[in-house]
Amino acid sequence: MRFSLFYEHQLPRPWGDGQELKLYQDALDQVEIADRVGFDYVWEVEHHFLEEYSHSSAPEVFLAAASQRTKRIRLGHGIVQLPPAVNHPARIAERIATLDLVSNGRVDFGTGESSSSAELGGFGVRRTDKRAQWQDAIDAVTRMFVEEPFAGWNSPDIQMPPRNVLPKTVQKPHPPLWVACSRRETIQFAARNGIGALSFSFVEPEDAAKWVDEYYRILASEACVPAGFAVNPNVTVVLPMMLHEDEATAIDRGIDGAHFFAFALAHYYGTTPHDPGRTDVWQEFLDRRDARGFSREQIIANAGTLNVNVGSLRGAVGTPGQVIELIRRYESAGVDQISFVLQSGPNKHEHICETLELFGKAVLPHFTEGRDEREAAKAERLAPAIEAALARRKPARTVPPGYRIDEDAEVARARRRSRRPAREDVRAAGRRRFRQGFYTLVHGRTDAQIERRFGPNAQRLFFAGMARAYDPSASGGFTGELEFRLTSTVGKTSRSETSGSQTSGSQTTWTLQIGRTRARARQGPAKDPALTLTRATADFLRTLAGDANPASLLMDGRLELRGDVELAPRLSEMFGGPSPY
Repeated sequence: MRFSLFYEHQLPRPWGDGQELKLYQDALDQVEIADRVGFDYVWEVEHHFLEEYSHSSAPEVFLAAASQRTKRIRLGHGIVQLPPAVNHPARIAERIATLDLVSNGRVDFGTGESSSSAELGGFGVRRTDKRAQWQDAIDAVTRMFVEEPFAGWNSPDIQMPPRNVLPKTVQKPHPPLWVACSRRETIQFAARNGIGALSFSFVEPEDAAKWVDEYYRILASEACVPAGFAVNPNVTVVLPMMLHEDEATAIDRGIDGAHFFAFALAHYYGTTPHDPGRTDVWQEFLDRRDARGFSREQIIANAGTLNVNVGSLRGAVGTPGQVIELIRRYESAGVDQISFVLQSGPNKHEHICETLELFGKAVLPHFTEGRDEREAAKAERLAPAIEAALARRKPARTVPPGYRIDEDAEVARARRRSRRPAREDVRAAGRRRFRQGFYTLVHGRTDAQIERRFGPNAQRLFFAGMARAYDPSASGGFTGELEFRLTSTVGKTSRSETSGSQTSGSQTTWTLQIGRTRARARQGPAKDPALTLTRATADFLRTLAGDANPASLLMDGRLELRGDVELAPRLSEMFGGPSPY
């Protein structure tokens, strides 16, 4: 088991002069301590425009600074956004190689796409294109590492003539590759591409075991075709952490940061409206944390047990003994690395430093003995599968003989690149305006008000819209029926009001029939539903509008799932909605 720190550079409002300076300088001090006490990695994100949640838009600069204050800790990009509108592939290759040189070969290259509207819209990246752009860019970047010169690229999103991309990395053929993952399907995606999985889901160890088993099964199969020129077989999970010998003190110091991390993540990766420079995410957290399932009092009341379920998001906030027990569960599940989030929300620098020191003294020694031998045995066991996988990867190319730089011809070719019809942009903008308008109609309304405004005819339109928005690439190969049971609260009376009698109100049932390429909606029950979701009509509409979090509804008992519950996390993307990374 390896251990790392994970940084977003969070800075909740209100902001004062010098706070960003202190944030960065404190983080560098923390990384220096982590290096000294024995942490193996530090991961730094790349995010843009995500106020309060992440002020980390140039991770290569921070990691370069960290490289000069540390000796052994590995420096991970967690992640670099690969869509070319955000980062040109040549600039990525140059920055990664330069960081590898100044750090003496300590870089890990995490990759991703982003899924926040703020970033995708800010750089003009279509949500439906980002996965294809990731695949395109990682192939190009890894070739830039190994081809001398790079033989050029010509695709709808990347056009570049042959050039020798310099400098080259210390690590050969290139630094270890990773990809951001948020659910089972992206873990599978990582395995098929032969790269490490950086899982940003706060997942229970027993659930992680299923993901890990599937990851290594796919990686060892013929389905694995490496995205790079080396295979990096590793699975990392991310957890919030704060340590103290006294459990109550650890909770008091760390739970607000852990909860804000999750709340702000949902804010930016859901459909909650955001006004740049004006929306106060921290204040929204304070106002709505209990309603969203982030109750401080519940954590305190349930002290003594350590878990990472969606309702508590407590993670590794506790005593050294509790955290050791939790880590052992992940170790038994086959997880290779745990990355801890300490710098989040209002967490204090001095408490983070104390946690790092305590972890190095009281927790880390329990997991170092025999680690190198176990990793060597794993590498030996996987070596035949990795060799076979690399044989399936298309080899490095060479430039045609006699190729010479010709500025005019190269610029002319770049200008002839294909462009997609502008109507796609118009449709995407229309969908965004609809979601924002829908939110204003739902937000702050009672269940009865929402139901009166959006009756059966409106529901029919919503389900038809979901069917039209269905994206087969996000289904993970699923076909079958999804059943939605919507209960009405209109006419409900409580037991106390009627001396023991209670009416349940009406229920409307809708079915989405999912095929390989399209979906169809109809009113009525499913014949054989793979998953049935039961909730109040108003909560269903709040979820569509981005005014309710399905995870919070589930924890509050307002959403019931029956059947294949692993389908639930992917429903948003299946029907045109966002998901983290």
